[in-house]
Amino acid sequence: MRGLAKTSRDAGSMELVDVDRPEPAADEALIEVEYAGLCGSDAGIYQFKSAFERMSVPTIIGHEYTGTVVEVGDAVTRLTPGQRVVERPIRGCDECFQCQTGTENLCQDIELTGIDRDGAYAGYITAPADSLQLVPDGVDPRHAALAEPTAVCTRAVIENSRVGAGDRVLVAGPGPIGLLTAQVADAQGATVTVAGVSRDTSYRLPLAAELGYDTVDIEETDVEAYWAEETDGIGYDVVFDTTGHPSGLPMAADAVRKGGQIVLIGQAGETTVPTTPLVRAEVDLQCSYSALYRDFDRAFRLIASGDVDHETFLDDRFTLTDAEEAFETFLAGETCKPVFDVSVLRE
Repeated sequence: MRGLAKTSRDAGSMELVDVDRPEPAADEALIEVEYAGLCGSDAGIYQFKSAFERMSVPTIIGHEYTGTVVEVGDAVTRLTPGQRVVERPIRGCDECFQCQTGTENLCQDIELTGIDRDGAYAGYITAPADSLQLVPDGVDPRHAALAEPTAVCTRAVIENSRVGAGDRVLVAGPGPIGLLTAQVADAQGATVTVAGVSRDTSYRLPLAAELGYDTVDIEETDVEAYWAEETDGIGYDVVFDTTGHPSGLPMAADAVRKGGQIVLIGQAGETTVPTTPLVRAEVDLQCSYSALYRDFDRAFRLIASGDVDHETFLDDRFTLTDAEEAFETFLAGETCKPVFDVSVLRE
């Protein structure tokens, strides 16, 4: 089979490589990958940002996917060939404090699919059976491939934020996580505004508007006046920073109301923000990372109910046989959520 691999520790350097079809271990399943999404972290690997320096090369990337079980290891009893599944791509050690208390997404010795081990941009992948979740009947496989980022957002909104009906919510960043976060917050009854920068005005902010949200270009708007007008001078109840940019948290601090909450989802590296105003305003600063079984379950329920609109959101015009176009278009902000038909890698 073929797989799309990061082949050197430089920007770009994504190549199709020929590899053997993997064999499942006793506790694993072999999955024929159907569709896979392009995540911001995949773009970070493409650029080879510092967060990914631990990767060995070559490594097949990709962690947002759905596929069909074709074989199971001898110790696997809960899965059978023919079932469609998605993977929770963060693998805990099962031994540390965090794993023992049910937060394996925070494992002290974590492994990530598509980073620490070969990922889903390949004809087949193996995964521990315990990391796989069944896809409910009737879910479009292209939509199922987006269960993982949707679950990240259900965790951020439903588990880790205080969003409730009638709240004013600002989502900073109209990328894939931002627009999914907006949809989940909307489903909780919040009034949502999505903020972006000028390069987002050609594709991502119009997409947010198509999904039904007010939008603002913070580079071309007097944002203090805009925040005041939109919130009656109070500020937003909850601000989600999904930007992954150092400017996201300072902007969130300016937009949130006293006694409000900032939820950090994007990973910006280093940033600087004055803390005294946050302390004196009793602003709750909450982080949210990855997703657990319950978050995936909620994601599938929101997909089934139509509260999360994947059909408008996804972009299936790209192929893994010429993936550079997808990565460059994504980095330019001219697409939001590419979804690849992975069957081409089995041809």
